[in-house]
This record gives sequence, structure tokens and C-alpha cells, in this order.
Amino acid sequence: MAYDPNILRRAAARLEEQKRQREDRREELRRKAYAREPRLAQLDRQLQRTMAELASASLRQGGNMRQTLQAVRDKNLEIQQERAVLLGALGLPEDALDDKPACPKCGDTGWRGAQMCECLKKLCAQEQIQELSKLLDLGEQSFDAFRLDYYSDQLWPGRASSPRTNMDLVYEVCLNYAQKFGRFHFKNLFLTGAPGLGKTFLSACIARSVSEQGFSVVYDTAGNIFAQFENRKFQRDAEGVQTARDETRRYLNCDLLILDDLGSELTTQFTQSALYELINGRLVGGKRTVISSNLSMEEAAVRYSPQIASRLEGEYHLLHFFGEDIRLLRKKQL
Repeated sequence: MAYDPNILRRAAARLEEQKRQREDRREELRRKAYAREPRLAQLDRQLQRTMAELASASLRQGGNMRQTLQAVRDKNLEIQQERAVLLGALGLPEDALDDKPACPKCGDTGWRGAQMCECLKKLCAQEQIQELSKLLDLGEQSFDAFRLDYYSDQLWPGRASSPRTNMDLVYEVCLNYAQKFGRFHFKNLFLTGAPGLGKTFLSACIARSVSEQGFSVVYDTAGNIFAQFENRKFQRDAEGVQTARDETRRYLNCDLLILDDLGSELTTQFTQSALYELINGRLVGGKRTVISSNLSMEEAAVRYSPQIASRLEGEYHLLHFFGEDIRLLRKKQL
């Protein structure tokens, strides 16, 4: 999973801050417990000296480790039993003052060898959703909030079904694509239709669901994406070039890219080249992509190069959106 470095950095900082806060709370609890029962401090110091006592006792007794180990175990058990009784008298569990990680899988490091632990993945997902929310209104946009009643149940002119029947099928594909991400038989989606029919809404639903599963998701408009490819090639400022390189790398490597409003950009030879690099690079890398556009697949085939059209037609599952403008319908209901 290729999380954006900034997202990973913020998530790691939160993990470290949570660890520090737990340690502070435990130290404060320890201080209060010692004040109420000074004997606890003595017992804890004795437990801390156990290993040193073990080593020195072994040397003194001529290296009879088995006998020494048993003696230390018996002593430790006696100390722990007394300690548990004292903690219980204070209304505390016997491990209340122990230094133990919140995540036993990684010891609160966030990593299990070279693999990211689930605890850090969860924080990355939260940071990612927050980042996506800057561009998408994820607050109310979820599959549970999707409403089919906005779509007419009457046969639509020029179509073989009603908008509601069609959107029921579109919804099921998008839901399964998100919930079975990486395992669904459609790898890439092309959402096409006029403005105001729910393409961005369902894109946001997919983004939220896939993010919550721990995958890296990037959403951006076609105009912004192509601008970063242009900056990467033509920007003269070193810092600007590096920023553009980081952004384009993020577009190319994330688990799911949602490219919104394809066709709204000024189409030039450069944007054609950038779009081909993006689409082909992600296909070669086995990465999933959702594209939304006001263009039909036929219009996209005319507008873009044959190489791009071939990949869109051959590698993307087409979902048609048609019906009345939902935004206008909602305004009428207010």
C-alpha cells in the first residue's frame, strides 16, 4: 500500500503521541498508587532488581542456574501476589501499573518487520479520509445514505430501462467494487453521464469504503492531475519540481485513484501524453482506477488518442448515469 508520505508521517506522529499519553497516564497512576500505598514502590523496585539478582546469585552459587532460577521465580511469585493484593485494595487490576503496549502485535512501533501493523494502518486510513474530505464531502456521503427515490421509475427516452432500475444496478456494482476491493471482477470503472446524476457521490462512497479497509486512495480532478504532470516537466523551481514529482508518483502508485471530471481539461498533446502515462502505468502496475466523466465512452474515444481509447474500452467497466439532475430535484424539495 502506497500511502502518501504526508499521511504516513501524520499517522506515525499520532501513534507516537498516543503512546506518550498512555505512558503519562500510567506514570500519573503509578505516582498516586505509590502515594496511597508506599509498599507498592518497594515491591516494584524489588521486581526490577530480579535480573541483576539472578546473575549475581548464579555466580555466587557456582553456576547452578536451575536452582537459582527456581529461587527467583518463587521470590517473584511471592512479590507479585503481595503486589496484586495491594493493588486490589486500591481498586486497581493487578497489571494497572505494568508497562504494556496498546498493540501487542507491534509493541506500539506501528511495524511488524517490514510490514505495517494494523494499528498504524487504521490511523493512516483516518488521516486519508480527512485528506479526502478536503476535496470530497465525505461527511454525509456513504452507501447507506444513497437514495434511489431521487431517480424516476418511468422508462427514460432512448433507454431500455428507467433511471431507478439503472441506478439500482450501478449502485450494486459500485458497492461490490468498494467492499470487495482488489477481489471484484471489475478492476476499473468508467462512470459516464450528465452533471448532477450521482457520479461524484458514488465516487466518494467508494473512496470512503476503500480507505476504511486500509488501502491508499487518491481523489483529484483531471485538471489538477494534469497540472502536476505539467509542473513535473516544465517547472523550473527545484522545490516545485519535487512537489510535482511526489504528486505524480502518488497518482501512479496509490491502490485506488479516483480521477474526477475527465474531459473538463483543455486537451492538448501534452495532456494526451500525461493521460496515457497515467492510465497505462496504473494498468501495468495492477492498480485500480475509477474515472468519472460527462463524456460518453464514444466521445472519449474521439477526443483522446487511439491508445487511450483502446485501454478505456478494453480495461474499464462502463457505468451509465441518466435521469433528472438530482441537485435540481433536491432544491425543489427545499
